[in-house]
Amino acid sequence: MRRLLMAIVAAAGVGVGCGEDPPEQWRIALEEKAGGVQYEYATRFAEEVEERTDGAVEVSIYPYGAIGDTEAVHQQVRRNAVHFAFGSGDLAGAVPESQVFGLHFIYSDDAYVNARALNDPELLQSKALQGAYQDARLRPLALVPAGWQVWAAQGPLDEPADFRDLRLGVADSPVLRESYRAYGARAEHVEYGELHQALVEGRVDATAQPIYIHEALGVYEHARYWTLPRAAPHVSAFLVSEIFYQRLPRGRREMLREIGEDLVDWAHDMQQALNDERLEQIQQSEDIALEELDAAQREAFADPARPLRAVYTARGGPDAERILARLLDALERAEDEHGGG
Repeated sequence: MRRLLMAIVAAAGVGVGCGEDPPEQWRIALEEKAGGVQYEYATRFAEEVEERTDGAVEVSIYPYGAIGDTEAVHQQVRRNAVHFAFGSGDLAGAVPESQVFGLHFIYSDDAYVNARALNDPELLQSKALQGAYQDARLRPLALVPAGWQVWAAQGPLDEPADFRDLRLGVADSPVLRESYRAYGARAEHVEYGELHQALVEGRVDATAQPIYIHEALGVYEHARYWTLPRAAPHVSAFLVSEIFYQRLPRGRREMLREIGEDLVDWAHDMQQALNDERLEQIQQSEDIALEELDAAQREAFADPARPLRAVYTARGGPDAERILARLLDALERAEDEHGGG
């Protein structure tokens, strides 16, 4: 709560002691409500910044809705009205290349391997990936897997035939919509803040989100059949405004890079614990059916998903093919180094 109030305090122009320089104010905007993976990551990032600058910088966190919807969050960070933000599926319009992270069945079954691969410098710091975001006046500091996407529906989703004509609410990503259409679904964009109401009104029958978002938005109230396919994690890029970044001294830039690297393992452990906790909370009070697909069931979905790689390289921007190749290489390296644990 202290950090949520910090923005109000800063806006009120609270004075400091005589002769002291006021702390520099940095602002982070979230695509999600407080209490989720983005909030926990932003809170830890803020603590690291304030500690490493000896209090010379204070960081305020603006949860979803504080400055508008998801589109507003992305617009504000691109304009440097806020300095940091998260970008996941809905960033596809500004950064088409970012859709690579939503491709199905390219990832390891090991979530830790995926976390290490996504933050492999050969991918994260590559000219292709950085350039794609910088064209939109953004710079990714870290890629944060927030847990596996879990399909939530009003009936089982064990095979592609179960998706036939299913109205599925997803992020505003053309490649992601095509991924679910390949299974037979009628996938359409539903904004984060509208998802619960869309389920209530019957505009959509199902959605795909990590467990903690299902809990935060009350998805379980209307979609009680949950399927864990391990098709893809929910990946949020932690972004800094390129305008802001270019104005930072070299030492501050290096600090941001170091924090991003230092938080990879912590973020993995945090999201696993948070998703496990939210699932337990739901199961204590709600009757939901959770099924994990076996290898044969997963392969039945993986087969129609494979052509989506070509769809991505065709629609994902000029560097899409290079970025996909970098991601696949990073996954292979991470599997060799961190797999089997």
